[in-house]
Amino acid sequence: MIVPRALPLFLLAAGLAACDFTPAAERLPNFVIIYIDDMGYADIGPFGAEGYETPNLDRMAKEGRRFTNFYVTQAVCSASRAGLVTGCYNVRVGILGALNHRANHGIHADEMTIGELVKQRGYATACFGKWHLGHHPKFLPTNNGFDEYLGLPYSNDMWPGHPTAGKNYPDLPLIEGTKIVDANVTAEDQEQLTTLYTRRAVRFIERNKDRPFLVYLPHSMVHVPLHVSDKFRGKSPRGLFGDVVMEIDWSVGQILDALRKHNLDSRTMVVFTSDNGPWLSYGDHAGSAKPLREGKGTMFDGGCRVPTVMRWPGRIPADTVCDTPAMTIDLLPTIAHLAGAPLPDRKIDGKNIWPLVAGEPGATSPHEAYYFYYGNELQAVRMGKWKLHFPHGYRTLSGRKGGTGGRPVPYDNARIELALFNLETDVGETADVKDRHPEVVAAIQKLAGAIREDLGDSARKIKGAGTRPAGQLAEGDLRFDWQPGVPNPAEAQARPAAKR
Repeated sequence: MIVPRALPLFLLAAGLAACDFTPAAERLPNFVIIYIDDMGYADIGPFGAEGYETPNLDRMAKEGRRFTNFYVTQAVCSASRAGLVTGCYNVRVGILGALNHRANHGIHADEMTIGELVKQRGYATACFGKWHLGHHPKFLPTNNGFDEYLGLPYSNDMWPGHPTAGKNYPDLPLIEGTKIVDANVTAEDQEQLTTLYTRRAVRFIERNKDRPFLVYLPHSMVHVPLHVSDKFRGKSPRGLFGDVVMEIDWSVGQILDALRKHNLDSRTMVVFTSDNGPWLSYGDHAGSAKPLREGKGTMFDGGCRVPTVMRWPGRIPADTVCDTPAMTIDLLPTIAHLAGAPLPDRKIDGKNIWPLVAGEPGATSPHEAYYFYYGNELQAVRMGKWKLHFPHGYRTLSGRKGGTGGRPVPYDNARIELALFNLETDVGETADVKDRHPEVVAAIQKLAGAIREDLGDSARKIKGAGTRPAGQLAEGDLRFDWQPGVPNPAEAQARPAAKR
């Protein structure tokens, strides 16, 4: 096995020492959020995966609760992560699409992250994995509520090894804190990413076992390019994709074992979910959203409904299912409720869903509806069992197979007109029933009118009154800047913009 140049640095690094804690703080619950990249609805055993085994996720579901109607704010990387981290629709906080090495914006310092939320209660916090909310130092996790950070600043395909756009990308950096500690992440290095993030998370849990902690573990996989360590290479009949999912499952097992080893099971809520559906154009290097429609990059359910499991022995009922819609924006206020932490002063969109998570009798959604934007365009609204799509364009393979060996095939452009779907009877969003339920269409359109006033709608040229800007680089801010074809120094130091 090839050992990455930078790996020993991370495996030997001790990290931050545990701080003092009070007896009251010791009794607070811990939180672990495992966020997978581009994992489709049917990519794990509890949701019907085929061709490989996920025994640890099966165990997690057996000991916890599956959420069959759990959504992200948008079916694309940075936008989805903004929703999870802030408890807001990403359009509210000005984060759209997938930020790359040229982006001079990121999460705004005035937004409260889940890390900052629990630090109000004395928590130790860490993020290990893909951040993707701005790569310049002011936007990185350690400047936004996390005590520790190790990971890639954006997607692992934003590098010279990209099969079709490599010339557009500089070398891929690995960052610890706010320092670039490996300026040229190679394919061999990527094989170790899942292991690296997992080991750091486990060690963080061990060091902080006697105080409350929050671990955010946003894996780089199963985003292309797929890479897997020797532990799982060639282990799956499904090929490389199956190998990679099996290693993600191993990672989940390592986290659960660490909690059990340190008697933290009864004090720790673990959430496993994904940032969006599968990148279908990559074919055998992508997962499956079966039986949902479409995938990543669309706001059909195949793009924005994600496999989700939550576990907390003694608090979350074992081997149960929640079919009520919920969304990643609801995690922050739910964690605030459980940790007794004050919510942000500014408006957020998520609501406390603990009654749903805990399986309380008669629990219902605290939301009247969920709103699905792509970019700044309101494309759909889900109200109970109904989902109304407004006219919009979308990408599709039109029934064709995706690519092979890590190379994608092109999408077709398609368009949907106003359409209403009953997701209880038509999970694949295939049968438009708007003509049979005009009263439902009218009710959802009324809700859409209100959200457009708040968050806007580019399709109707409406600017929302409740949106806030993303953070921007200012003169004098520290920054990381590099260009394709220009190698980074072995140890890159941030430089004041004013001196460039």
